[in-house]
Amino acid sequence: MDTRSSIVLDKPVVLDRAFRITVTVIILVLTMDFVLSDQEKSLLDDAEVELQSSVPYMSTEKRLISSLLKTYALQGTQGRPVRNTSDNMIVYFGLSLIQILDLDESNQVLKASMWYRYEWNDILLTWDPAMHDNIKSVMIPSDKIWLPDILLYNFADDRLKEQRDALCIVQHTGDVQWMPQAILRSSCSIDTKYFPFDLQTCWLKFGSWTYNGNKLNVEFVAQHAFDLSDYVLSNEWDIVDNTAVRNVKYYNCCPEPFPDLTFHLTLKRKTAFYTFILILPCTLLSLLTLVIFWVPPESPAKLQLGMSVFVAFFFLLLVLADFTPRAAASIPLIGAYFCLSLVMITLSTVLACVVANMYMRGVRVDRPPRWMRSCTVSGVAKLFGVDVPCSAGHLNRKEKNCEQWSTNNGSRNVHKLDDFKMAKVRLLDNGINPRMFAQPEVFETPERDLDLSPDKLASAALVEEVRKIHELLLGHQEKKHLVEVQTKYLKEWQLIACITDRIFFTGYLAVNIITIIVLFCGT
Repeated sequence: MDTRSSIVLDKPVVLDRAFRITVTVIILVLTMDFVLSDQEKSLLDDAEVELQSSVPYMSTEKRLISSLLKTYALQGTQGRPVRNTSDNMIVYFGLSLIQILDLDESNQVLKASMWYRYEWNDILLTWDPAMHDNIKSVMIPSDKIWLPDILLYNFADDRLKEQRDALCIVQHTGDVQWMPQAILRSSCSIDTKYFPFDLQTCWLKFGSWTYNGNKLNVEFVAQHAFDLSDYVLSNEWDIVDNTAVRNVKYYNCCPEPFPDLTFHLTLKRKTAFYTFILILPCTLLSLLTLVIFWVPPESPAKLQLGMSVFVAFFFLLLVLADFTPRAAASIPLIGAYFCLSLVMITLSTVLACVVANMYMRGVRVDRPPRWMRSCTVSGVAKLFGVDVPCSAGHLNRKEKNCEQWSTNNGSRNVHKLDDFKMAKVRLLDNGINPRMFAQPEVFETPERDLDLSPDKLASAALVEEVRKIHELLLGHQEKKHLVEVQTKYLKEWQLIACITDRIFFTGYLAVNIITIIVLFCGT
């Protein structure tokens, strides 16, 4: 009993000793590990110092940069380099415009070459110049230190990074200056209403993408505008205005303020190229359109010229379409003028057909209506300087006399009496008795003339021949008169066609002038 109880009582003691031994061994192992680690670190540091001292060309600047980067690597590039979390870091920002590469009207994108300019203070990059051969500034790679996340808000670029790598200039006070090069593609709203005499205003908005104004504040470096000291003049655009403004905006997502710097650039297009490509051909074609009305109505070149001018204007409209956005809010005024010119040319062609129809109308139909003659021949002809022949001008006054002998049978007998009188006079001159050629109405009755002598029979035959000749002369005179009347009607239609052509020309010219004033001088 005693032996068993002693064994039972000794088990806790054995377990306690085993636990103590295990803990002691773990402590010894950990202690040896830390001792070895410190020794290894000290050996590595000594080796590095020996290596640096053994390299003859290791300059003080290089050792300083290595020391700064080593310190920065221990602290990390994440987070703002400030002492307290509540400190507000100020970053000064500016832009230098180098060249305007392109302003794409179709895609509404401005492409420009620029230099960024960042300035801020980094407390991790300070040193005493007296301890480093009086070195006051060094160049450090930008990917080794903290950089502000100031980005272009209205970017229109499919590239992930628009900047080129550049070294940072670090002063001994911790002031950092970074000037990377960049080719920016920013969205720009294009208004082509007054193309090619248009002004385009593009803006570039820069600000911190993640930090609010309480964490990172943005200010201008020097001037509130683009720096144009190194600007290369553009062949297509002139800079009219160059300004910049600082804004503070509150977004719906965040209650904190977000400051930004917005640069405005107003550009004016150089019109020398477009003057010779669009404006001059448009002017010449407009003048050529006016010539259509001066071509004689009977000439087939009138319609051919109109169609040729129509095709030329349509080609210019296609050329203009290449320089304007496809989804523009408003079409260019010059494009509207081209379309109006196409409509006017089409109208002029239709009017030319109407004038040609009027010109040839007298061959197929009768005299023009009285109202048309009174409006054109008697009224508008003098206003447009059209010479009216006397026959056309006095035709109304001679109308009754001309129609009387050609249509009235009674007046025809009167003319016959006159003809007989003339015939008698001629017969007397020839020694023939005029009583033989009396009118049928005054001839004696056949009973009294039953005994006809041979002389009387010969005279009667002669009278019959004279009558036939007279009838032939009357028929010829009637035909001649009909031809003259028809010629007069034809000339009246031609005169009305010419006057109508002048009226259309004046209306076309007035519409063109009014359109040019409204489109180009209205605003």
